Amino acid sequence: MTERTPETIPYFLREKIRALIVDGTFQPGQPLREQDLERRFGSSRGPIREALRLLEQTGLVTHMQRRGFRVTLYDDREIRDQYLLRAELEAYAIRQLADAGDLGPLLQSLKACRAQLEAAYKARDPRAYLTEIRRFYDAIAAYTGNRPLCNALARLNETAEPLRYNLLSRRLEESRTRQYMLKIIQALEAGRFDEAAALKREHVLMNLPSIVEAYAAARYQERKAAAA
Repeated sequence: MTERTPETIPYFLREKIRALIVDGTFQPGQPLREQDLERRFGSSRGPIREALRLLEQTGLVTHMQRRGFRVTLYDDREIRDQYLLRAELEAYAIRQLADAGDLGPLLQSLKACRAQLEAAYKARDPRAYLTEIRRFYDAIAAYTGNRPLCNALARLNETAEPLRYNLLSRRLEESRTRQYMLKIIQALEAGRFDEAAALKREHVLMNLPSIVEAYAAARYQERKAAAA
């Protein structure tokens, strides 16, 4: 195996820690003690700390004075604000497609995403399912050519990744994303951009209570962890 150069080690560790945050191994609000991470990954303190700083930049990790790093913990209001903002930006991206010209290539990509989503649903694979959701809406944003919009959505999607995975890992069978994707594709094919945007908002509002409920159940409990 090719040895990693020192400057790549923090990025490698960032991805490892990120995966454990997204899949809930590291729970919302859980302390990320550097010495524990050193033992887990067989790394020295410097690369671990740099990896945590990189994750702090994405919003997945928070640093608290004299308390160190921990997985970012959101209250209900923050979750609602985050989701509603993302819904508005994704709806805006959909409306911008009215000026994007030929949507043929985009529609082909969206249909491919939905087919992969269906396969992930049948396989009961929440990680693959979430990947296709992101690919679907990333493709729409990218097709607008609006770089600030794409950057804003990338940030919001990254911070929402643990919340979305948490819900899907618990309730994948209840997801209606497949149906909403199909309706959005059909609306875009017919040139009904406002309808497609409204469907996006509707889907977010429908999901929001479940997101908040599932997130509350996933939060780190200090006393339970100490007892374990």
